[in-house]
Amino acid sequence: MITVLTEQLSSSGGPVLIALLLVSIAAIAISIFKALQFARMGVGRTGGTEDALDRWAKGQFDDAVRRARADRSPASAAVAGAMVSLLNYPSDRDRAREVAAHVALHHLNVMSKSLRFLETVAQAAPMLGLLGTVIGMISAFGELSAKGGAIDPSALAGGIWVALITTAAGLSVAIPVYFLSMWFEARVDHERSYMEAAIAKALFSIAPIEPTEVEPVAEFSYGLPRATVPASLGG
Repeated sequence: MITVLTEQLSSSGGPVLIALLLVSIAAIAISIFKALQFARMGVGRTGGTEDALDRWAKGQFDDAVRRARADRSPASAAVAGAMVSLLNYPSDRDRAREVAAHVALHHLNVMSKSLRFLETVAQAAPMLGLLGTVIGMISAFGELSAKGGAIDPSALAGGIWVALITTAAGLSVAIPVYFLSMWFEARVDHERSYMEAAIAKALFSIAPIEPTEVEPVAEFSYGLPRATVPASLGG
């Protein structure tokens, strides 16, 4: 095997194999980073959010806000933004929806960052492998043509076999990266859907708020720029 790899690296398909090796290392590094990032952000965790929403619906407003802020998850952060906005402006649900949407967008952007690279690797790796195979086949048949057809068939077959390794390498990189990319995308989509549902629940599943019954709460700021709220989150 080592002999085959050495031969391939020294042949015309060598640069393709090196490129595949580099992109595979980058894809593995990004996958590990995203997995750790999702765990740190609390992606997929719903217990704290549901607890905060339950308290909110019962009229335990301060406890609900504290519970949402204490939970490290994108959904809880978005829900907390809506809750605090409603406590400060009880009659302005549109404002609360906008605040929650800004927080949700911020977290979704963080979650989606670098996932496009994984998609690119999954699409490009097979083409790189095919390119290496085509280059190897051109080289093998070029040698055959130069010798006027007087060449050992076993040597020609060996050259073709080595050239096909690049296709196998490309598929070996693309297939696992594709499934990893789909898994990360599915988690982002699930989190987006859950945040939409949680925000709607915070806005409408609520006991009546009387401004005189709650102490003023400082504006909940995330340092996010004002932007247009997407229809999927804006309702």
